Amino acid sequence: MSSTATLSTVRAAPAEVRDAATAHRSRITSIDALRGLVMIIMLLDHVRETLYLHLQVTDPMTLPGTAPEVFFSRLAAHFCAPAFVFLTGLSAWLYANPPSGAPRPVRSFLLKRGLLLIALEFTVINFSWNGTFNIIYMQVMWAIGFSMVMLALLSGLPRWFLAGLGFLIVCGHNALAGIVVPPDSAWYLPWTLMLHRGWAVAEGVVRVKLTYPALPWVGVILLGYCFGPIFSARLDGRARQRVLVAVGLSCLALLLLLRGFNIYGENLPWIHGDIPVLTVMSWLNFTKYPPSLDFLLMTLGVGLLVLAVLEFADNGLTRVFSTFGGAPMFYYIVHLYFLMISYKVLLAIFGPNQGTRFGVDRDAFWIVWVVWLALVPLLYVPCRAFARYKRSSNQAWVKYF
Repeated sequence: MSSTATLSTVRAAPAEVRDAATAHRSRITSIDALRGLVMIIMLLDHVRETLYLHLQVTDPMTLPGTAPEVFFSRLAAHFCAPAFVFLTGLSAWLYANPPSGAPRPVRSFLLKRGLLLIALEFTVINFSWNGTFNIIYMQVMWAIGFSMVMLALLSGLPRWFLAGLGFLIVCGHNALAGIVVPPDSAWYLPWTLMLHRGWAVAEGVVRVKLTYPALPWVGVILLGYCFGPIFSARLDGRARQRVLVAVGLSCLALLLLLRGFNIYGENLPWIHGDIPVLTVMSWLNFTKYPPSLDFLLMTLGVGLLVLAVLEFADNGLTRVFSTFGGAPMFYYIVHLYFLMISYKVLLAIFGPNQGTRFGVDRDAFWIVWVVWLALVPLLYVPCRAFARYKRSSNQAWVKYF
């Protein structure tokens, strides 16, 4: 992102410059730590998709029918994409408004990175999931890349307009959820790309399936960009913490109201289950594709509270999180290929013990947790090495990873 001053420079600087530098370091650390935390949680979901894909979950999850351990593991992964997209918008504002010096143009910065993410999604990342190019899945990197491109095109508009547009998209798109566009309509492709999962290209040598409708994520990145000034080095850390807590709690309070009375924001109403845990699961059973308003209120609300906790946190655990968060694309690609290769090795050794796939039994989901926890320190080593190289390298390509 941006470098911090050396210790000698900070000591020699006036008090107000030292304060700004300290705030800047804290800001970058908290953002990287939250990004790293959700990336570690994301690994759990991808281990599940590697070893438990024969028992794939639906969206929203099927209740009853989804075991609590599977449900809550999947629920934890819900926090990953919203936090990452929101922080992408926030980081774009920080790039455009460095703590010292004149503002920088952000359009080219966003366009190049957004288009790169889309290109990686269609090539390197898609191959890591399937080992083939017969079907291309447009997943989270497509959604983030498209959102960055849209933010690049809109970034010159007033911040109040961007904030209003972001709120309108995030809060209003649920009203369109019931609209169905038939495949033979001229509007089917843009409608699918923006709001509904489906086949972008259903026939041919290469088929393309859209799994991450992009429009709601555009709203999230706009809100993240408009939230950027809260992380200005000019704002005191305690004041920033209070804002984060207030906004986070407001999101959760609105969620309690809308979800509690099944008013709006989630098209699948919650119901009382036969046992308390089923009631809790029904209440928390939100739609991710595309993310409902209630889904985003929960995930962003909790994310902002965690960001507040991380504002002044500095310990071994947060430094591990920051290491992962400092090399996000490197980590993403490496962990996907590690999982793909590991799966192929297991399949070759043990064979397809779950129909056509290798996987763990329904009553042995705990193995997914064990594998996840074992992989975190294993992946930490190359991520730490690359993060150090990234900080010291002048190579332009390194900054994209």
